[in-house]
Amino acid sequence: MNDDNGYSPTQATGLGAPEAGAPDGFVRQSDPGMQAYAETFMDGLDSMPVRPTVGCIIPAYNEAETIAGVLDSLLMQTRLPDVIHLVVNNTSDDSVEIASHYAGPHTRMTPTGEQSTVVYVHDIGKNPDKKVGALNYGYSLVEHMDYLLGVDGDTTPEPDAIEHLVAEISSDNRIGGISAIYSIDDSAIDGLVAKFLIAGQRAQFSAFNMQNLLKGRNMAVLGGQFSIFSTQALRDVLRDSHQRTPWVNDSEVEDSLLSLQIKSAGYLTKISARARAHVGGMDTLRSLDAQQVKWNFGAIDLMWPGQRGDTRGQPFHPNLRLRWFEHLSMVLNMTTRFMFVVMLTWALAFHAFVFTPWWLVPPVAAVWLNFRVAHSMHFRNIKDYLFVLLVFPAELYMLIRMGHFVRAWWKFFSKAQTDNWAAQAKAERGKGVAWMYPFALATVVWAAAWAGWQYGPLTPDLKSDVLFVGWRLLAVVTVLQTAWMIIKASKRYRGYKA
Repeated sequence: MNDDNGYSPTQATGLGAPEAGAPDGFVRQSDPGMQAYAETFMDGLDSMPVRPTVGCIIPAYNEAETIAGVLDSLLMQTRLPDVIHLVVNNTSDDSVEIASHYAGPHTRMTPTGEQSTVVYVHDIGKNPDKKVGALNYGYSLVEHMDYLLGVDGDTTPEPDAIEHLVAEISSDNRIGGISAIYSIDDSAIDGLVAKFLIAGQRAQFSAFNMQNLLKGRNMAVLGGQFSIFSTQALRDVLRDSHQRTPWVNDSEVEDSLLSLQIKSAGYLTKISARARAHVGGMDTLRSLDAQQVKWNFGAIDLMWPGQRGDTRGQPFHPNLRLRWFEHLSMVLNMTTRFMFVVMLTWALAFHAFVFTPWWLVPPVAAVWLNFRVAHSMHFRNIKDYLFVLLVFPAELYMLIRMGHFVRAWWKFFSKAQTDNWAAQAKAERGKGVAWMYPFALATVVWAAAWAGWQYGPLTPDLKSDVLFVGWRLLAVVTVLQTAWMIIKASKRYRGYKA
């Protein structure tokens, strides 16, 4: 049987002509030699490795300064994505013009042979759903592929990052998504404040990464900066959650919610042991405050029961336990520090201050823990060590994080209707002073405590009793907190690098 061009199936396979009575293009089973050849041929096909397909999605909003570096880093991967879709939305800069130079096919030689990919640039214009809308637009373009790789418009992966992510997620069908190990490249950071803030964020990322690595590499949040997802897992999320799209626009932390839903669908959410990516850091107090308040507010929204109809009020979901621990730990840190300042102020005013060397144990334990965190960084440098050993920078950064924590909870309980995405964009443009409010409030409370102590109705005997009870209560809490820090600092990292 020939087609219009004279093509014959038997000519294509090289199996010879069919015998009489056999269907066109097939060889009778009675020929032992040809049967053996056919079996060998089919066994060879079955043993050939099948390369899973990967579709890369990059949601981009005003990323003119970074998008070229992101695309360059993706095109230099040892395992290229099969397709790269850059989805530009709500942009007011030159992101589209810069990215357009990368549009089209790209081929390069890798250690495993020649690989190809195609870059598409989509400008979807005004998009009310912002990053969520861009992600869902990208999902519609790659949902037929095996895996979806989400990359932020300011994230640059190490050259072997995709190779490691694909190898890990394809090795176990139970895995619904894997996040890379995140850090921030501080090599081009200028200015004392910016260097201080980036050092703090690097330490924050490192502690978070190591915590997840040591917990069986179970990742509570598949960060949108550089994570790979099984599209089958995403389809199961759509079915189980009755959603039309994987990401929803009513969550401040779309990546946390999706991670929770993937876990609820019966899949594992993991952090990679080797894939690494450098994310964009916040180099001003305003921008850092806006980002962290958005993250904390979104986490509270997921943690607090009854706030969201689509999570069925799951405050103790496995992916939220770490969130609860982080927030409770922050409450304890705030309590001990503020109580110490107030008690010290009262003691000095009452001329009852007595220094004891035991007070040095908690800060020494904190330095030891922070030093281990810094030493665990894969890309550590002298600035990471100085951030810890000078003590003051790490303590100041902790105070700044406390401000983010207070603002997030205040916004939640006040039920203020705020677009936190817009607030972050505004802060990154250098506008807004909301980051100062928690510190102003703390100053007012401290001043009131001092004034009440100095000019209030308390007698000297009652003041002495207050100091006696207060210092001992603070000592008990501090001893427990210090013991916990020592336990964490004593853990073996089992060869992991954050």
